[in-house]
Amino acid sequence: MAVDTSSQQNGTTTISQINVTPLVDVMLVLLVIFMVTAPIIQQGVQVNLPQAKAGAIPGKEEQLVVAIARNGRIYLNDNPMTLPELGQKLRAISKIRRDKEVYLRADQDVRYGIVMRTIAEIKQAGIEKLGMVTRPPSQEG
Repeated sequence: MAVDTSSQQNGTTTISQINVTPLVDVMLVLLVIFMVTAPIIQQGVQVNLPQAKAGAIPGKEEQLVVAIARNGRIYLNDNPMTLPELGQKLRAISKIRRDKEVYLRADQDVRYGIVMRTIAEIKQAGIEKLGMVTRPPSQEG
């Protein structure tokens, strides 16, 4: 938008316009930064979740997620550990916060016994609220 003030004061003409080029440059740089960093943020344990019809989990605070990978390895918030170590950690957490929730993400190909031993360890640690994480059913069938 250019405004020409044709009032000639001392032989100079003033043209007022908004220069958006620096704004566009900054926005493009931010776009590139977000495009590069977004895949880096999406990390974690690769788990093939089973399908089930369920509602979404409301996010309140930092969640405790126990993941069981296809090979049977157990992770607490992406940190690998053994079953006894998981129990010790969760006992320490439950002493601090009695109402803490734990979410279990188990690969659909994991043996049932491993999942049940993990659930038993979580319950023995004093965690009463245990959620099972699934993925929504596919539209195909």
